[in-house]
Amino acid sequence: MQTFARVLQAFVVSAMVVGVGQGIEAAPAGAAPQIQLPWLSPQPDGVQADGAALADGVTGTMIWSREADTRIPIASIAKAMTALVVINSGDLERSITVPAEAVAYCVRNNGSTAGLAAGEVLTARQLLFAMMLPSGCDAAYTLAESYGPGQDGFIGRMNDTARQIGMGGTGFADPSGLPAPDDYSTYSTPAALIRLGLVAMGQPVFREVAGTQTYHLPAGAGNRDHVWKTTNQLLREYPGTIGIKTGSTDAAGACLLFETVRAGIPLIGVVLHSADSGAAAKADAERMLNWAYGPTLAALPTGSTGS
Repeated sequence: MQTFARVLQAFVVSAMVVGVGQGIEAAPAGAAPQIQLPWLSPQPDGVQADGAALADGVTGTMIWSREADTRIPIASIAKAMTALVVINSGDLERSITVPAEAVAYCVRNNGSTAGLAAGEVLTARQLLFAMMLPSGCDAAYTLAESYGPGQDGFIGRMNDTARQIGMGGTGFADPSGLPAPDDYSTYSTPAALIRLGLVAMGQPVFREVAGTQTYHLPAGAGNRDHVWKTTNQLLREYPGTIGIKTGSTDAAGACLLFETVRAGIPLIGVVLHSADSGAAAKADAERMLNWAYGPTLAALPTGSTGS
């Protein structure tokens, strides 16, 4: 599959051929081709994030970055690693009982919640939706406790997986990315998170969960009725978005790991510490994506951009 740069080059060449056919002078015979990637500016304008990266969604080739190798707190983006470890472990239909400590953990750390109650029984697959959509720290704790075994064992597996997939400059101290034991205990770099996104989105189950906007779990023998909605505003509002995960703490600010596919071109990106709101992270991601996709979409006939 072609890289993003080659796809853009193909569009530029097509535009040149059309131009020649319409009377624009061609380059002299024998002249070396000078194909420039057609961005109007060398970088996206107005991105507030302290750390950011945008890459080809197939190869991970970096298109633009800011502080790509700088360690920054990542908040609940850590849950993407928690999901990857669980999915790689398999047995997603196993029944798991929500421990009372999972609820207390959310309260103690002021963490976001999926509204789980102690004693509820859900499958691991259902808990993935509870963790990834509303960013349920209670679900993350429950999964880590079951798959660890125990929190320490699971956190060790998160860090092992980070090393195995080449995430340099990364450390996990909590399955939710909460500031435990302190604000900077769970951290990564923009470049490393691009790697995490590429690997995780290569898993069909992860891709399904990360791309779901709303999940309804009807009441059953062992669980209450739950409706979980994604915290990812980009997924709800930006054309072609297929994931991945939001994050927010005081130290991390607003964070977003994302992937989109437009005109058949996948892009994966991340913004870390975008001011103090999810709207700011979404706006940063949109600026980056509009900058990258702009020349390609402009070269296509109206209505042919797909998602």
